[in-house]
Order: sequence, then C-alpha cells, then structure tokens
Amino acid sequence: MATKLFIGSLAWATNDDSLKDFFSQAGTVVSASVIVDRETNRSKGFGFVEMSSDEEAKAAVDQLNGKELDGRPIVVSEARPREDRPRPSGGDRY
Repeated sequence: MATKLFIGSLAWATNDDSLKDFFSQAGTVVSASVIVDRETNRSKGFGFVEMSSDEEAKAAVDQLNGKELDGRPIVVSEARPREDRPRPSGGDRY
C-alpha cells in the first residue's frame, strides 16, 4: 500500500516534476504534487509525495528530511489524515 508524505519548506520554484525526481532517489514515487494557491497559481510552499510502500516512505523520511531541494532545506514527514472542517457558507451572515 502506498504511503503519503508531507513535504514542507519548498522553494517557490519547486514543481511536481522536480519533487518527483528528487524523491525517486529513495524509491518508487506513485505521485508528487506541490500545492498551489487557486487565485495566484503560486506554490504555497508545501506538497505531498506518495511512495509505493511503507519501507520506501520511511527511507525517504530518513534520507531526505533536512536535505536541500532547489536551494532550500525541506521537511519530510508522514502525512496526517485530513481533518474534517466545516466549509464556510457563502453569502451574507448579517
């Protein structure tokens, strides 16, 4: 089963392809995505990488946490499940 990793402190220049290439040194990357702002289409400075196995995910955390990618040291950790947050309702509240 694939394991999802949280990647923080990304450089603005980092994109999905460079993230995938960087993490492929630790194993098989199922997916890699840099989260971007909807309005500006600019990176929010974090992303997610999905590795093909738990062992490869652990290896990625051990090998790549604190390493430099595109000139910045990155933070690599196992992603936590997404919290359910109430969506803000549109329209006037007053």
